Amino acid sequence: MSGGAQLSVTDQRRSTRHPVDLPLIGEHRRLGDIMLNLINVSTTGFMVRGTLDLERGERLTIRLPHIGRIEAFLVWSDPMRSGFQFERIVRIDDFSRMIKALQPNPRLRSPH
Repeated sequence: MSGGAQLSVTDQRRSTRHPVDLPLIGEHRRLGDIMLNLINVSTTGFMVRGTLDLERGERLTIRLPHIGRIEAFLVWSDPMRSGFQFERIVRIDDFSRMIKALQPNPRLRSPH
């Protein structure tokens, strides 16, 4: 029997990643609240800077502007970064509003 989460969203590594610098708190069932620093985000997931005491497949819940609470699964991790996949794809209109709020500098926004 294989361990880890059965991810409901297929790995869509081609999703456009938007650079961000967003400190936030993740909620974990075993560790409680943990500080995260998001360094990029897409409609399917996000990457954080730093080492986390999590195993592949473990879940976090985070709160994002314009999206609200969303659960994500750890997909990969190395000593410097960790990648998470959302349990559902974020609606593009909500995602666009979030990116505009997080990147007030128009030069950092994607042309879409």
